[in-house]
Amino acid sequence: MPPLLLLLLLALALPMAPASGRPNVLFLAVDDLRNDLGCLGATHVPTPAIDRLAASGRLFTRHYVQVPTCGASRCALWRGKVPTDPVHLGNHAIRDTAGAWASDSLPARFRQAGYQTLAVGKLTHHPGGRTGRDWNEGPVELPGAWDREWLPETPWRTAQAMMHGYANGTPRIPGKSPPWEAFDGPDTAYPDAHVAAAASAELERLARLDSPWFLAVGFFKPHLPFAAPKAWHDRINPGTLPPVVPSERPAWPSGWHRSGEFRGNYGSDGRDPDTDPDYARTLRRAYAASTAYVDAQIGRVLDTLDRLDLSRNTLVVLWSDHGFLLGEHAIWGKHCLYEKALLSPLILRTPGLPFPGTPTAAVVETVDLFPTLADLCDVPAPSGLDGHSLAPQLADPAAHGTKPARSYWTGGAQSLRTDRWRLTRLPSADGGRPALELFDYATDPAESRNHAAAHPDLVASLLAAMGSGPARRSP
Repeated sequence: MPPLLLLLLLALALPMAPASGRPNVLFLAVDDLRNDLGCLGATHVPTPAIDRLAASGRLFTRHYVQVPTCGASRCALWRGKVPTDPVHLGNHAIRDTAGAWASDSLPARFRQAGYQTLAVGKLTHHPGGRTGRDWNEGPVELPGAWDREWLPETPWRTAQAMMHGYANGTPRIPGKSPPWEAFDGPDTAYPDAHVAAAASAELERLARLDSPWFLAVGFFKPHLPFAAPKAWHDRINPGTLPPVVPSERPAWPSGWHRSGEFRGNYGSDGRDPDTDPDYARTLRRAYAASTAYVDAQIGRVLDTLDRLDLSRNTLVVLWSDHGFLLGEHAIWGKHCLYEKALLSPLILRTPGLPFPGTPTAAVVETVDLFPTLADLCDVPAPSGLDGHSLAPQLADPAAHGTKPARSYWTGGAQSLRTDRWRLTRLPSADGGRPALELFDYATDPAESRNHAAAHPDLVASLLAAMGSGPARRSP
């Protein structure tokens, strides 16, 4: 079927809103969620809410982020551009660069087009959008984007404490607090239940409006600490946790790191998951419990959407800012250019979606979301966006992607993911020749071998496609 015809069919499938002719948008952002979902084949963690959304929407099984850290990944999302001009790869990417593009950001463009734009929870790097002391005061991180940006009232006294929250308002003590917790109490013992309640209450208000709205809801889990009510831990059978292979540092020059976020911010009582299999299983179980917990909170919001009869005219997006390694390559964290760090869930559901529940294997990127949402909602997009609309994949899940996925990390590291291959270029610390990692996912999905030396022509071709990219370290 010709692409233009596919786009026409998708446009015709979208029902008209009574007053505006444009659908609402419910954008669900999840922090550090890897592809451990039932709809993606995981059997060890219950994710019924996300699975139901996938069954009624389009699941993108190969969605890749631009940068494997929260702030810079969200910068690419809201800006719609890869981090090359300027180079912005750290968690302060939005704060440090938004002065040049905030008025052209995705939510700002929706606001200018007549949408009411609202953000509750963590949508930029700083929950609630403030960049000053304890993230409770000071300049707005993404100015002019939201009609309202807020955090719900909770036992956590500051936004920073809420971000790294333990049960019932307990803040993290860097270097001392444990990396996981299972408090025997209700879902409201942890922050995401409060975010879900605030989002549901906002939907109640929005249901009475005639004008279109863009509601962004940012959840915290399963970000470290892996903290969730004990009831969710009890649902995870340690015997069903999948083994991790490989679980050693690569033998070749690589992008391996020492898991600084995990080892530097949390105490472990002297235990090391790399040498203590029981402790590794404990951490993986806690991550799975945190995933199941946040899935339940997502379900509460989606149930409210259905109960208010808003689903018929609301476009729903579920997106995570990056994945997370749970021992793969002996890494506990993200901050690297391996598959498990760059691959993250993406689901889009449009009213009247053709072939609902059929996933697509097209290679897509986070920067594709800006042009996609602008297309579907008839919102003018700025020129120069780096992504391509995903409307063809929404119309036909068999439609191929149009480009490789590009990812970046500090020091000038870059990675290019095609249908079969990933080439990662890692500049030498002493200014010499860069190290190259080439992985073949058709024969080695665990990235256990570096194939660069065996395929020089392919490496040359992928390097040419990669281009020069960022040339300096992120501030």
